[in-house]
Amino acid sequence: MDCKNFQNELTDLVLTPGATPSLAAVAHLKVCPPCTEEYLSFQRTFSLLDTWTAPEPTPYFDQKLAVLLREEQAAPRMGWFESLATRLRFNTGRNFRPAVAGALALALIVGGGSIATVERPIAAPVQASATVTDLQILDRNEQAFKQLDELQQDDNSGAQTNPDASTQTGQPAS
Repeated sequence: MDCKNFQNELTDLVLTPGATPSLAAVAHLKVCPPCTEEYLSFQRTFSLLDTWTAPEPTPYFDQKLAVLLREEQAAPRMGWFESLATRLRFNTGRNFRPAVAGALALALIVGGGSIATVERPIAAPVQASATVTDLQILDRNEQAFKQLDELQQDDNSGAQTNPDASTQTGQPAS
């Protein structure tokens, strides 16, 4: 047996001296001086406690107690608010722990829900100049390129079929 196991057996050895102790505990007690000293110390402490007697109450204890009880019964009752204040003042707070935990959980839920519903301001996009916008449209728009090509072709062909141009050059209009 080691000292840790002996510590478990020590209370049985000291508190029940008439019972038969375990053989392993008695063998460890003979071999281990620190455990033997602790066992003897416990025995001396309990033998000293056996000699102590509680003092007798005073002969007028019952009468004094009865007077105090009558005074307490005759005192006016506390109101609801006063009893609550007294309870809060002299309480250890163990009764309110579930209520405080519930209130904090509710605050977290409400706080988290309100943060989730708050709309964050969206940054306004930077306004590009009209030239940049037109160039971007032209880059993206294939149809615009086709139309420009057609306009250029019309301008080139229109210069050849222009009646004013033919009179100046002396060629008939076709």
